[in-house]
Amino acid sequence: MEPLESERRVIEAAEALARTLGRDPNHTVAAAALDTEGRIHTSVNVYHFTGGPCAELVVLGVAAASQAGPLVAMAAAGDRSRGVIPPCGRCRQVMLDLHPDLLVAVPGESGAQMRPIRKLLPNTYFFPDADAERVLRFNKRYYEAVASGTKTSSVRWDEDVRIGPAILYFEDDARPALTGEVLAVNRYRLVELTPKSLRLEVGGSVEGYIRGLREHNPEMPDDASVDVVDFKLR
Repeated sequence: MEPLESERRVIEAAEALARTLGRDPNHTVAAAALDTEGRIHTSVNVYHFTGGPCAELVVLGVAAASQAGPLVAMAAAGDRSRGVIPPCGRCRQVMLDLHPDLLVAVPGESGAQMRPIRKLLPNTYFFPDADAERVLRFNKRYYEAVASGTKTSSVRWDEDVRIGPAILYFEDDARPALTGEVLAVNRYRLVELTPKSLRLEVGGSVEGYIRGLREHNPEMPDDASVDVVDFKLR
């Protein structure tokens, strides 16, 4: 997916730091990560024959040292004008376990693209003791409705939403994230959706709701299943 404005800032931060590395053989990659408070954390790798850490792993520690919550976007860039580079397998596993809702920049034909970390490491092992904080993303236009408690459900396609505590994060919004809890996740095929299952107000149209869902998810197939997510503020 195309990067949002905040995700472009993450990419630009990684590339800017990478340009300062020169030809130092010990530090060849820069990384930047965005937390739910809008802060960008940066780092470089530590190359060593014993398996020195990648820049992506270093930035996880930098963010943790700054008391950052879950991370929502990350990018890495190589020195010598190599641009955005994808994470290695080890980094993908760590990011998936510690920040399962992270979007990661990868190179694409028309520039950097954002990919969910779980899509970069399919059919993987999950480390059960990671105890990662979860993030439920929203378009910023829903902030007032969620913050006021009038919006308590959301329909998601091709996401991994779990029951339990979650940070309610509003993309490209300077206002603070909210603390919430996912109460239920119910799956329906598109043809099974009803006004009741969608929590529609009187007069709401299932067809209109699905049209809006397709605008947000243009790749969603006709036979897709979606999750109706019920949540509350904590």
